[in-house]
Amino acid sequence: MWNTARRLRYNCNVLSLVIRAGTEADLPAVAAIQRASAEAAQWNVGDYLDYDFLVAECDGQIAGFAVARRTAPDETELLNLAVHPEFRRRGIARSLLTTLTSSHPGACWLEVRESNTAARQFYKSFGFKEIQTRANYYADSGESGIVMKFHS
Repeated sequence: MWNTARRLRYNCNVLSLVIRAGTEADLPAVAAIQRASAEAAQWNVGDYLDYDFLVAECDGQIAGFAVARRTAPDETELLNLAVHPEFRRRGIARSLLTTLTSSHPGACWLEVRESNTAARQFYKSFGFKEIQTRANYYADSGESGIVMKFHS
């Protein structure tokens, strides 16, 4: 799990950005970000406390989050990543992903909706490679999922 005492600061286009472990107190803000992000997985945010749960705090406001889990000593799966629409395009998702991959060396896997071209391009710009397509992966729409992999 993410070390709760560890806080990393990034430059967030004028704002002060802190990446830290998410807590129960962050869940209402994370739920609001998830609702505002239709392309993100819509899971029970309370479950995020059972995983590696990071939040991005910009000037005291939760602006984004990432949730991951270790699947093996050298493998991590990114379960969800979202940034509130008002905070997008400021490097917040990249900061969350940088923090996650630097603290979890090895392979990082994820699935993304085939139609989510913005996310696919973002992940590719970070260094993820599209590995395979999982037909009918998303139960809510029957949409295919693209499996992507990054190795740090």
